[in-house]
Amino acid sequence: MTSVNDEARFWALLENAWAGVGPEANEVRAALAKRDLDEEAFDEAAVLEEHLDRVLVSLRQTCATMSSEDLTALDRVVERKLHEIDRRDVHEVTDGSDDGFLYARGFIVALGQEFYEAVSRDPRVAVADAECEAMCYFFAHLHAERFGGFPGTGSGISRETATNAAGWA
Repeated sequence: MTSVNDEARFWALLENAWAGVGPEANEVRAALAKRDLDEEAFDEAAVLEEHLDRVLVSLRQTCATMSSEDLTALDRVVERKLHEIDRRDVHEVTDGSDDGFLYARGFIVALGQEFYEAVSRDPRVAVADAECEAMCYFFAHLHAERFGGFPGTGSGISRETATNAAGWA
């Protein structure tokens, strides 16, 4: 189970990483969450995908000295967020294979809390073909690099596609 503090910390770390890419990308990110849903958003998503590597490098640097417990807690947050939007209605918008849908959910998480919550409320906010594979196991990989293995989240849930039974009912 994720704590409110762990979740708040995760979103704050992600926002700080996005802050480093400049105001233009962040304006696009905010607009994407609030856009007219009749408008396609492929160009905006492509712009943001171009910035994701820099965002993740910044996030990696910030988390480079974190403890096993901290990285595990952050991985648990990502795991939970990916699981919560593992839903048929979100998949209908993003499309993709099992892995492709996981990576699409990674993009949704990687864009931050505002976009994530907008998609969770109304899946039409999501964008087809936008992906961020690296976010899906970001903290697990950091943990493995520093401590020799993936963290045991103890959650009993999976971030993999179609494992959220309520989302695919």
